[in-house]
Order: sequence, then C-alpha cells, then structure tokens
Amino acid sequence: MVETVWGPTRHARNGRVEIAWDELLGAEGDPLLLVMGLGTSRFWWPTGLCQAFANEGFRVVRYDQRDAGQSTRMPPSGTGNPFAALFGGRGAAYTSEDMTDDAVAVLDDLGWPAAYVFGHSLGGAVAQRIALRHPDRVRGVVSSAALPSDVSGVGVARYLRLGLLARLARMTFPEGREGDVAAGLAVARGVASPAYPFDESAAREWIEREVDSGPRDRAAQSRQIGARWHGPRLRELARPALVMHGDADPILRTSGGRATAARIKGARMITWPGVGHDLPEPLWPQVARAVRELADGARSAPLPRGRS
Repeated sequence: MVETVWGPTRHARNGRVEIAWDELLGAEGDPLLLVMGLGTSRFWWPTGLCQAFANEGFRVVRYDQRDAGQSTRMPPSGTGNPFAALFGGRGAAYTSEDMTDDAVAVLDDLGWPAAYVFGHSLGGAVAQRIALRHPDRVRGVVSSAALPSDVSGVGVARYLRLGLLARLARMTFPEGREGDVAAGLAVARGVASPAYPFDESAAREWIEREVDSGPRDRAAQSRQIGARWHGPRLRELARPALVMHGDADPILRTSGGRATAARIKGARMITWPGVGHDLPEPLWPQVARAVRELADGARSAPLPRGRS
C-alpha cells in the first residue's frame, strides 16, 4: 500500500507564470498528470482517488492551473462575470494554448517526456487541448465531466444545465477564510452525486485543511473560461482517449461527454449512473482501473511528432 502523503509544493515556469504542483510520495509507475476544473485548486483531487491511481501503477502529479490555487494569478481583465466571459467573448487575458503550455512546463520540470493526462470539468477540455497541441507529450488522455474542447461561446449553451450555475452565481459569502470555506462547501454540495451519500464532514475536513479561494473568485474564473482556443479541431486528436461522464451531472449534460467521445477516433465512453459533476468515493477503484486499461492499451501506440 502506498502512503498517502503529498510531497512539497514546487513551481514550474512558463515565461513569467509560475505553476504550482506536487506529487504523491511513494507512487511509482506510469506518469499521470491531473488537471482540475474551473477556478479550483489541485487540492480538489481526492487523495483517496490518487491513492487508487497509485495502486494501479501510476506515478501521480497534480498541478494548479494559472489563476487557481498556488499558481500565478493574472492581472484583471475586462469582466468579472464568467457568463459574460464565456458567451460574450470578453475578459480573455490569455489563450487556451497558454494553459496547455503550463501543463507542459510541469512535465518539463518533472523531466517527463510524456504522460497520461486526466482532466476533470474544465480540466477535461484542457487535457484534450494538451493532446492536440502537444501530442508528443501525451501518452493518453482522460476527459471527465467535460465538453468537447473545440466548442466555444454560444455553442456551449446546448450542453449546459444552468440551474446550479445560476444558484451558485447568486450566492454571497463573507470575506476571508470563513467565506472561502463556505463557498467551497456550497460547490461541493452542488456538484455531488445524487445516487451516493454526500459526506459533508469529509468535505469540510479537506476544504478547511486546504482552503481554496477559487470557488468565489469570479474574476479568475472569468479569465480561465474566457481563454479562447485557436488550435486543432477535436477530430484531429490522435491519442488513446477515455471519456467519462455522470448521467446526473447538474452542470454539463451527458450529451457533452458523448459528443467528445464521438469526435475522437477510437475513444471509449463510460457513463456513470447516478453520478453528478464529481467522482464519488465508491467509484474510485473503477475509475483507476479504467485509466489502467487505457494505459495498457496505449502501450503499442507510438507517440506522434509534436505541433509546438
């Protein structure tokens, strides 16, 4: 059994941007890079899930995207409203290409020539784009609870469920640590899977231990979600791919996952019954095993030459 202890926070550099990352100590095997979603830090990856990856033979690293966690926060842009940034094309402070290059900076810092990349929510779209922009650095890609990476603007609307997003946008929280914790718990409750019990005490424990201001930082969320993609279409993704989506996702319709899988040749699609916009604990062994199967099947696929 691998000890569930994270190593010290390190920082990779992409130009003037510093990207925070850490590694599950004692884990050995195939390199696995984890990318979390909109505005949230790497601490939203459950350590138990990462332990399950380690038990399946992966060396596990997670990182904070720019404008999240302990990575560089970017200067203010045109809007602090994520909906305006998404649908109105305002507030873009950087590109999605920049966000993929941040991930490659982490790979370079680790000395990894290539890795399996697992992204959840917005991180799933970023994982797809990493494989498109830097195919020589990606052995295989897992896209969880995400949209096709080449949809943008009003095209996103067909896949969104706006109820929870609108409720979260209307919530207000006090300033400081207390407000950050309250915002984190509100998000954790909102995205939880209806078919599985929500363990509020466990959520509170990790949220209070690793307080993350991301769930309430709408300006940072706007910059991330407003980052435009100018790269290849998703149909050009030529790496082994696994797509996961919960059929009770309160934010993104299952059709988003199906559309992603349909556009990637040979992609495998897993639909999780009763699962929301999270990965509940009872599924962790199955999730890890599915990623192991992807990696085992990808060994015979040669890495293509990169675009960058």
